[in-house]
Amino acid sequence: MAVSNSLFLQLAMFRNIVKSSNIRSNLFRRITNRLDNVSLYSIATNPAEKSASEKPIEKTPRKMSKAMLAYLERARAHDEFIKNEREKYQIGKRHLANMMGEDPDLFTQNDIERSIEYLFPSGLYDKAARPVMKPPEEMFPPRKAAEFDELGKPFHTMFYTAQPNYYKSLYDIVEEMQKLNEIEDSMTRKGVAPDKNISIDLSGSDWLDKKELEKLFLENMSDDNYEYIQATLDRLINHPYSHMVQNFVMKFRKKIKSHAESLIVPQLEIDENGRPYITVPDCMRKSARGSVTLRGKGTGKIIVNGIPVENYFTRHQDLEQIVFPLTFTGLLDSIDVEAQVRDGGPTGQSGCIRWGISWGLRSFVDLDMIEKMRLAGLLTRDWRRRERKKWGQEGARRKFTWKKR
Repeated sequence: MAVSNSLFLQLAMFRNIVKSSNIRSNLFRRITNRLDNVSLYSIATNPAEKSASEKPIEKTPRKMSKAMLAYLERARAHDEFIKNEREKYQIGKRHLANMMGEDPDLFTQNDIERSIEYLFPSGLYDKAARPVMKPPEEMFPPRKAAEFDELGKPFHTMFYTAQPNYYKSLYDIVEEMQKLNEIEDSMTRKGVAPDKNISIDLSGSDWLDKKELEKLFLENMSDDNYEYIQATLDRLINHPYSHMVQNFVMKFRKKIKSHAESLIVPQLEIDENGRPYITVPDCMRKSARGSVTLRGKGTGKIIVNGIPVENYFTRHQDLEQIVFPLTFTGLLDSIDVEAQVRDGGPTGQSGCIRWGISWGLRSFVDLDMIEKMRLAGLLTRDWRRRERKKWGQEGARRKFTWKKR
């Protein structure tokens, strides 16, 4: 009979008490004989018996579901595809840097776009029609992570809706709306009306469009679903206490940067006379080409090819085209203009000088005025040209007069 160490000590003490006592009953005699046969058993002293008695438990491997196997195969193929495209991108980037005579290791994405624009000039202004070279991570959309475990059990509670992220967002919107309703009810019971002066601030932002929401959810979305979630968000921001959920609403909005802030305005230079100036090269309109230099601290003189503007252009319309940007900004009497133009006619040359003056005036005015100039159309190039005559027609669009006989 084997017992543990602490229990053995208690039994030994009980046996000694029984032996020393005068009790000689048959029951105590039998207990004493039993206690004499008790031996101490220690686990630490019998490692061989322990190792023999204990057998290692073999874990059966869990069977992987077909869905997980298919996902792993698709993920492996996608990773291999991105790896190959990345290698091709690096090779193309190195070739492009060598063609431009620059260091491939210091060749940035901006240098790539500038090189493509230089090597492949195009008159196509649709972005989809222009050549592009970007890293594969930007060209190809990201893939979703596994949405289920090894046994095929989905992680997301709305997995079987086929659009879990979309419906989870709808659920979150409704939940936020219910919280605002509870706050409104609580304030109504207290007799406190919502403050009309406090509202959600959505200035400088706009709703994400359909493609941006699809990229956010990593799910395809129909037009009806996009309109539904947008209508639901509109209901949320129209709530009297919608300012409390502004951070939540901003997840579905994007910040809009004004065009004036996105432009890089060149700094003014100082000539030998201490006058600030700026030179605008590559001015163009129709077939006219030229450059315009604006100098501050002037008197309003405008010189074209060394001739005063009133003597160079005879038509009043051409003079108005050139003077309009200076009049619009209020700098007509403080800026001197020197222009060099060639080719084209009066209309093309006056339009060329007008755009050069407008583009150079950005360095003399603040951002608010730049935005006003943009809205007035002063900073937009006019790419229109005379349309050529078509064969079988009297002009570019005009047809010959039809005669029956």
